[in-house]
Amino acid sequence: MLRTIAGKPLLGWVAEAAQRCSALDELIVATDSDEIADYCRSQGFRCEMTSIDLPSGTDRVHAVSQLVDGDIFVNIQGDEPLLHPAQLEALAALFDNPAVQVGTLKTPCAAHDIANPNAVKVVTAADGQALYFSRAAIPHNRDSGAVSYWKHLGFYAYRRAALERFPLLPQSSLEAAERLEQLRFLEAGMAIHVAATEHDSIGVDTEADLLAVEKILRART
Repeated sequence: MLRTIAGKPLLGWVAEAAQRCSALDELIVATDSDEIADYCRSQGFRCEMTSIDLPSGTDRVHAVSQLVDGDIFVNIQGDEPLLHPAQLEALAALFDNPAVQVGTLKTPCAAHDIANPNAVKVVTAADGQALYFSRAAIPHNRDSGAVSYWKHLGFYAYRRAALERFPLLPQSSLEAAERLEQLRFLEAGMAIHVAATEHDSIGVDTEADLLAVEKILRART
């Protein structure tokens, strides 16, 4: 069933925001739901049906990549109605470096999200490569005083070669423990480059998220 928020299906908010992003050449909705496919057709969004058995969003993007040309594929999850064009511009800019195979985003973590397991945290090296992602508060502040926490935003981009490799890799133990598919890349020794953005987002994972996002969206209309 399509979830509605502020008078519009959640997917509609996400798709319309994505269409305003000049960094994208084309928007394609990947789904295994006939209801979502029907909604996309009614709104003029291109939609591709994928297998119900795919275990992750990255697997779903990989399936669509088999149907379309392109070198870089962006994964926008369908629960991100506060998507800002500047976020995808920062993500796309990572790929100006030909060495980057996988990219994602981080933003300063609000105090109330540091201990929130639904807000994934990331720590990065000096060169911007991800060291680890976790639902826990990382780094653990033992006694050093001030520590900077970064929230991971669930937007990804992949070069085709990296995307082709993903479903061939076994699910990693860290991925299973944290339920974070990006850890499969790290455990396989594949670098993930992380761009910083000042624009936070709220993925709608809980009822509290839904209420917070609805308040923001209603204020915009």
